[in-house]
Amino acid sequence: MARRTSHPEKLQDKLGYSFERSELLVEALTHVSAPGAGGQSYQRLEFLGDRVLGLVIAEMLYAVFPRAPEGELSRRLAELVRRESCAEVAISWDVGPYLKLGSGEAQSGERRNEAILADVCEAIIGAVFLDGGYEPAKALIERSFKELLNAPRRPLRDPKSALQEWAQGRGLSPPTYTVVEQTGPDHAPKFRVMVKVKGTESEFGLGASKRVAEQAAARSLLLREGVWTQEEHGNV
Repeated sequence: MARRTSHPEKLQDKLGYSFERSELLVEALTHVSAPGAGGQSYQRLEFLGDRVLGLVIAEMLYAVFPRAPEGELSRRLAELVRRESCAEVAISWDVGPYLKLGSGEAQSGERRNEAILADVCEAIIGAVFLDGGYEPAKALIERSFKELLNAPRRPLRDPKSALQEWAQGRGLSPPTYTVVEQTGPDHAPKFRVMVKVKGTESEFGLGASKRVAEQAAARSLLLREGVWTQEEHGNV
């Protein structure tokens, strides 16, 4: 037997927003397979919400990371608006029980489908925007994406790539890496690598492979030069 859909009004408490036009929330939760959908699914609201989300996230990033260059802001934006991030937010709202699905989709577990959850997240944002305007939509996004903004689920870029971009941006030659020491047995070696960028002091990194040691050395140089901060990249 298909799971009964919970009343969408209860979802408003989790969103922290009360709809004047509740039909917009219903539409945002309606999959194209739902009985009686008649083509009135969440797809148009998803289109709108995707654009609102991108604008708000861009505004948040611009304010929170005043020293970040355009390239880093773009990478952070892409990380926050990707499908996995939107699905994670939808799960935090617990939208699954409120989705209107066809019986086949409901029985096959589509309430947990990452693609559907991500689409519904954007559709709800679009619904809030239409119902209350930009400020309520912005407030919803700020509340819901704040944790992801401060703690990305994936590294935005590896230290070696970041260091090379930094050197190129200053008109310097690419970084050079040199193995200065190798210790330990052949089956468990340890490498000490030095990285050098013209005009800066060398830095060193340790690792169980040359690649890991190079990444560690690059990270140390980025932190020392203030390109990266310990708060943002301490665990990279």
